[in-house]
Amino acid sequence: MIRKKSVNIHATCVQLGAAGGAFDAPADAGVLLLGKSGAGKSDLALRLIAAGAKLVADDRCDLFVSGGMLFARAPARLAGLLEVRNVGILEISSVARARIALVVELAPGAPRLPAHRRFRPPADLRLPAKAAPPVIKLAPFEASAPAKIAAAAAAYAYGLHRDDIDAI
Repeated sequence: MIRKKSVNIHATCVQLGAAGGAFDAPADAGVLLLGKSGAGKSDLALRLIAAGAKLVADDRCDLFVSGGMLFARAPARLAGLLEVRNVGILEISSVARARIALVVELAPGAPRLPAHRRFRPPADLRLPAKAAPPVIKLAPFEASAPAKIAAAAAAYAYGLHRDDIDAI
């Protein structure tokens, strides 16, 4: 297998699978979770997996560009492994890679209606600006965080995100 040039980052990635079903989010949508150690990446991934998502990579992701799109995969040594705090490192079902459709920055106190922006991958990866996935900020430990991710993935996939309406 030929490996495309990749950049390793501190992140967790899942493929939505059935976890996006309530919002008709694309099952193949990859969600890249960014945050410092202890920010809740693995915890949020665990809750998404419990709802039907598939693990791509936990804690470290190899990002690469293929066909003008951004993808993530697990480093070979970590493939299929998920750290579950207070339980240990578990071997679970996973997928080899996912196209990144949404980037989630984990941040307590995220703004209610944030300004929208696109993800900027490391400079070593040549990703066309128009192919950069959207970024949202979420408080990772809110009960609704997995549903917010599924709703955002669906909204961006189908052009349903509205910036032209003020908050009520």
